[in-house]
Amino acid sequence: MTSASTEAPIRVRIAPSPTGDPHVGTAYIGLLNYIYARQRAGKFVLRIEDTDRARFVATSEEMIFDSLRWLGLNWDEGPDVGGPFGPYRQSERTEIYREHADILLQTGKAYRCFCTPEELEVVRKQQMASKLPPRYPGTCRRLSSEQIEQNLATGKVHTIRLAVPPHGADLSSATTFRDELRGAITFEHNNVDDQVLLKSDGYPTYHLANVVDDHLMEITDVIRAEEWISSTPKHVLLYKAFGWQIPRFWHMPLLRNLDKSKISKRKNPVSLIYYRDSGYLPEAIINFLGLLGGGMPADINNGTEQFTLSEIIQHFVFTDIRVGGPVFDLTKLKWLNGEYLRKLSPEQFFLAVRNRVFSDDYLRQISSLMQTRIEILSQFGDLTSFFFSDNVIPAPDVFLPKKRSLDETLAFAQDQLVALEASEWTHDALESGLKKLGEEKSWSVKENFMLLRAIVTGSTTSPPLLESMIVFGKARTLDRVRRFLEAQKKLTTQKK
Repeated sequence: MTSASTEAPIRVRIAPSPTGDPHVGTAYIGLLNYIYARQRAGKFVLRIEDTDRARFVATSEEMIFDSLRWLGLNWDEGPDVGGPFGPYRQSERTEIYREHADILLQTGKAYRCFCTPEELEVVRKQQMASKLPPRYPGTCRRLSSEQIEQNLATGKVHTIRLAVPPHGADLSSATTFRDELRGAITFEHNNVDDQVLLKSDGYPTYHLANVVDDHLMEITDVIRAEEWISSTPKHVLLYKAFGWQIPRFWHMPLLRNLDKSKISKRKNPVSLIYYRDSGYLPEAIINFLGLLGGGMPADINNGTEQFTLSEIIQHFVFTDIRVGGPVFDLTKLKWLNGEYLRKLSPEQFFLAVRNRVFSDDYLRQISSLMQTRIEILSQFGDLTSFFFSDNVIPAPDVFLPKKRSLDETLAFAQDQLVALEASEWTHDALESGLKKLGEEKSWSVKENFMLLRAIVTGSTTSPPLLESMIVFGKARTLDRVRRFLEAQKKLTTQKK
């Protein structure tokens, strides 16, 4: 059970889940894996972890492909390009996981759990009331073989759990692994839960699928976010249970907001689609992400902060990465993007504006909304300016309904944001979700849609609202609502 041999051909991977817009964190971890592979003549693998069917978004996989390719992070193996270790979608590998879960059952490294969700919830509440960390108490671990057979014979639904070695005074009471940035990390087994490996629907959890796939795909280095450190002892136990070689682990610091909180959509746009559609250049984003964490030396290129992807690959030093969370400073990213824009020739700049802000497709969609609403062509700009503006935050006399207070209006706007985040981006889904919200909160359709129109367009008059939002796009619409709420929050704080 030693770490991966240094002689093994380097293989790394990223494994995003198609549950929504691709995240800047995915791009950051993807970039680090890409750099690591290219520096060592290794392979960069893209694997889609789509076993969370409750959160699965059908269009998300293609958005992941498009966004990573837009950034220039091309993979050597993956669902769309193939490779010798496929399939590369976890939903196409379910039989593999079941076979490996059976191996663990047969060797006593895992066990069947017949506890119902309701029973587990009762236990969880009892533990929280006693101020104990919520964890599975091992109820089904103590079942006899006769009890197990009886439950199976009656068709009782069950999961399969990892049998974590008992904690105590012996050497098996803890698991230690090496993190390449932090050194040895030890977890006592009383802090490691008997994690579910195979769910009752036959789909694996992240833990089982992750370890099985990394082994079968011969991944030598697992480079992922530090939030997975607490899961690593479970993974190490699984490697040992199967008798497999353990890869090297590199847990990268999480991206942070300026206040050092974990980067989130509440304080910064996190969707790669947003940055692409807002006119950020891929070179600027790659440059910005490459500077985070301390891997780039400060004394090259005369101290400049502008590097191409090939220069980052040439100079990046993984062991210099600082474990303190790098700050995702949107102001710096905007500055860097501006520097790249100014490097373009006038023709290149024109084409960039033409292809992103005034593309034929975008203008065609907007024009179809305007044809029946204007009398002379010069009115087109007056009624569509919000499609091209970055800041359209309305004043209270624009967004505040006559019979509503500011507090209840902002609370409802927050509810609208939640509804929009969960909605499919189609006219019917948006209309249905917003009307349902209005009924639940006792807001009329007129108040509901007028508030959202003011937030998104900055005005009470515009082309059809839902059609405009579809053209504008989900990522930019959600960002506009979040910025409105953040601006109002700041104003309220200043008044206090």
